[in-house]
Amino acid sequence: MGRTSDARRKILDAARSLIEERGYSALGVAEICKAAGVPKGSFYYFFESKEALALAVVDEHWAAQKRDWTQALTGDAEPLWRLRRLFEETEAGQRAVQLGCGTVAGCLFGNLTLELSNQTEAVRERLQEIFDAQVDMVESVIAEARERGEAAVADTREAARAVVAQLEGQVMFAKLYNNTDRLGPLWSNCLALLGGRPTQEAVAGV
Repeated sequence: MGRTSDARRKILDAARSLIEERGYSALGVAEICKAAGVPKGSFYYFFESKEALALAVVDEHWAAQKRDWTQALTGDAEPLWRLRRLFEETEAGQRAVQLGCGTVAGCLFGNLTLELSNQTEAVRERLQEIFDAQVDMVESVIAEARERGEAAVADTREAARAVVAQLEGQVMFAKLYNNTDRLGPLWSNCLALLGGRPTQEAVAGV
């Protein structure tokens, strides 16, 4: 059991690394298996298709990211500060990847959306669900900020979509220019978008 689980883990790790480096469409099963160091037959033992593997990579990445987003967006800190914390942790994560491999990886979900949204319905639907879940999480924080008089938005849902879209877009620019400084304006842009009136603690980032 441990040996088969190890083989699946290697395939998932190799697939994610290759997708982040080169995208999904150009990859073949043989190349993924070679990178994973497993026989090609092992692939079809765990995954019925390359699309099924892509979905597994997406689900695993979202499970980890959801934990990070939940940690950033919940707690006793003021709501706008929690949004700022999400932006700062996103920037720090992109910087860490850049330091490790020399390039900004961008967002796996955004990269796949641009590449596959018109090619594979199953992946497109899953990505929609993930972005909707992100909007749900951000909307909850914006609604709390509005109740406290720290945000002036008429529609918290649309505001949350705009925040997530801005975050995704700035990450895309950081990848395009290979420059994480592109993520710096996220906080000030978010405040402008929300009509934010944070407390001094949120302004200072404490």
